[in-house]
Amino acid sequence: MSGLLLDTHVWLWLVNGESALSAGSRRALESAALAGGLAVAAISVWEVGRLEAQGRIRLLPDCAEWVRRSLAGPECSLVPLSPEVAIAASRLPGQFHGDPADRILAATARQFGMTLATADRQILAYSDLGHVRTLKAR
Repeated sequence: MSGLLLDTHVWLWLVNGESALSAGSRRALESAALAGGLAVAAISVWEVGRLEAQGRIRLLPDCAEWVRRSLAGPECSLVPLSPEVAIAASRLPGQFHGDPADRILAATARQFGMTLATADRQILAYSDLGHVRTLKAR
């Protein structure tokens, strides 16, 4: 598997048509979508559900339907959380912060040879050390 793995916030921005994405990253995401090369990690579904339950985001018509619709097309696939990724997330090389979701995203991208589309400064700094490929979303 290769392509672009969407960080949770990038997935939200892309599906909701928000303008937070840079023009260059939007083009890269659109190109990957046309090739069927966009992916969402299972942990991002959990993060979206948690954010919605906490009232930090609002999804229409509801969270479950938003997730179903956003994953229904052929341009975006769901990457399950495998035991290998879970273990790899606990053994990332170098220094990486403790957020479990970010660790799983980085491990998923590394495990499947994907580029992680993100605006997260900590993940981008980790990428600068050569541990994970990223596409800067902003």
